[in-house]
Amino acid sequence: MPRSKPNPLIDAEGEVRELTAEDFKRFRPAREVLPLLLRTKLRVRGPQKTPTKERVTIRLSRDVVQRFRATGDGWQTRLDEALQEWLKSHVPA
Repeated sequence: MPRSKPNPLIDAEGEVRELTAEDFKRFRPAREVLPLLLRTKLRVRGPQKTPTKERVTIRLSRDVVQRFRATGDGWQTRLDEALQEWLKSHVPA
């Protein structure tokens, strides 16, 4: 039995009609229909398997933040490394 042509999703006024269960059965995953370039742009990083860092909010002097930001992308990682290095020879009070 030949498949019937599906109803358009947009009506004559340009409005999306109410979707039916049959419509949802025809839908395919985005990874199958989107161009590779767009899929790459939309890629979202998943959760870390084992979080190694903790998100915190701290207040730092403007000078410290500006100097680290001026080093470009990765400045927060470099700030973390500087604090790690400081901890090797100091004990926080």
